[in-house]
Amino acid sequence: MTQIPEDLKYTEDDEWVRVEGDTATIGITDYAQDQLSDIVYVEHPDVGAAFDQGEIFGVVESVKAAGDMHMPVGGEVVEVNEALEDEPEVVNSDPYGAGWFIKIKIADPAELDKLLDAAAYKAHCDARA
Repeated sequence: MTQIPEDLKYTEDDEWVRVEGDTATIGITDYAQDQLSDIVYVEHPDVGAAFDQGEIFGVVESVKAAGDMHMPVGGEVVEVNEALEDEPEVVNSDPYGAGWFIKIKIADPAELDKLLDAAAYKAHCDARA
């Protein structure tokens, strides 16, 4: 069964956001990693790059497909998960922990209100099943 932690926000494009103060950690959901299957490559933006909500910030590639990653909220990249360069498969085994992609400084906290909570994201996933 797909894990959907209650304390995160989600996009319809299968990204998750964990907010701590004015910083957001972003990754892809358990549902997304399961659909992609074995992840073999992750492309990150550079620290200091700024993106608007919905803008593509990176790419995740698997043995089955490649997918763009979209910013759940706008902001400036303050950290990237360098470990994924050598071990992208961590996204499959721990999508909400060690498999995070980037951390950003949130530009507009009001954009968080446009994201899905866990129940709405679960319904979104169930509708695609």
